[in-house]
Amino acid sequence: MAKQKNNAGEMSFLGHLEELRWLLVRSSAGIIIGGCIAFAFSSFIFDQIIFAPVKGDFITYRIFCDLANKYDLDKSFCIQELPFEIQSRTMDGQFTTDIWTSITAGFILAFPFILWQFWKFISPALYDKEKKYAVGFIVMTSLLFFIGVIFGHYLITPLSLNFLANYKISDVVKNDIDLDSYLSLVKTTAISCGLVFEMPIIMYFLSKIGLVSANFLRTYRKYAIVVILIIAAIVTPPDVVSQTIVSIPLLILYEVSIFIAARIEKNKAKLEKAENNG
Repeated sequence: MAKQKNNAGEMSFLGHLEELRWLLVRSSAGIIIGGCIAFAFSSFIFDQIIFAPVKGDFITYRIFCDLANKYDLDKSFCIQELPFEIQSRTMDGQFTTDIWTSITAGFILAFPFILWQFWKFISPALYDKEKKYAVGFIVMTSLLFFIGVIFGHYLITPLSLNFLANYKISDVVKNDIDLDSYLSLVKTTAISCGLVFEMPIIMYFLSKIGLVSANFLRTYRKYAIVVILIIAAIVTPPDVVSQTIVSIPLLILYEVSIFIAARIEKNKAKLEKAENNG
């Protein structure tokens, strides 16, 4: 569905498949290279990043504890350590965990490169004036993704861990958490938040093709706010400050998405008016 032809003419369906294959190959190579770099620093990644939310002196717990003491709020984050142990129950558990965690880290590190490959794949279908936004697209999309990953790991993950670790159905049950279960929560939260923070970019493309409008987003704003507040209430202690800290970034992203959709509609209207006058 190219908007213009290159010098060689319209690319065939098989040609597109070949380009897609090489996109996947190059992206996989980027992830592997990033994974090798992460594997070389695996001790730092595990001790200072992945397992950091288990420790009571984790920066998020200290900030929330200070807020609780200052404003006389819930003090569940003023802790020495979380009430559970992490265990590996298979012989190769720690080795395979190291490998797959390095691959996940490799994906995060290679994200800008993957975006660049994606842009090269779709660029033949873009107008010349749209192609000049390549650098801006890659930088902004990567920045949003990295901010989302940081937001997920340093805010959502510790809040979720604190809630789940202290949730009890009975004093009879002791928490000995499997290594895979812990890492699944940490990695899924970080990657998911990274993708959620791509909301403005996704809305940009959906607005460009006419699937989403600013009016639609405004109409369903109240439902979006309710969903965001429910999520924030689940993962935070029962106080307004914690829920607000989690909710604000997501609400800002939603409002930015509305602004982007409105700008695109305005630009479309100007373009149509110019074409009719011409």
